Amino acid sequence: MKIIYHGILKHLNKHLDIYASDEGLIFVGSFDKENEIHQFISNIEIKENQDKVKPYIDQLNEYFNGTRNTFDLKIDINSTPFNETVWQALTKIPYGETTTYSDLANKIDKPNAVRAVASAVGKNPLNIVIPCHRVIGKDGQLRGYRGGLEMKQSLLELESRHTHLS
Repeated sequence: MKIIYHGILKHLNKHLDIYASDEGLIFVGSFDKENEIHQFISNIEIKENQDKVKPYIDQLNEYFNGTRNTFDLKIDINSTPFNETVWQALTKIPYGETTTYSDLANKIDKPNAVRAVASAVGKNPLNIVIPCHRVIGKDGQLRGYRGGLEMKQSLLELESRHTHLS
């Protein structure tokens, strides 16, 4: 059984659950959703330890304050090679910009795998850090997001206000 540490990031009137192991960040929750990690990871022992997750919370706070647009964090996630390829592609979407599921599928040379790409996007355990909120429908509309469309919209609006970052 893997031991992971839990802490809470508070931003405005919302909170995010943050989980990390000794090897790196494991999971970033959605606004005001508790125990969401259990849908993604099983066979874990969770220990409350705000200090262990502080480096991750600090960078996320900088993101929310508009002073950070990329993350430099150790991460500890494992999935299928396909999911990891999609997640890597997500990290290449520039801050303040969006792309479509179709474009993302093309970027990983799987143009016929749009649904599989969408599924992989939905399995992303690191909200915000792996910026799946930057993926929208090809009609320009917001599509599903683990944190809900309100959270997705708020993240996109935050980034649009701070696109001067380099």
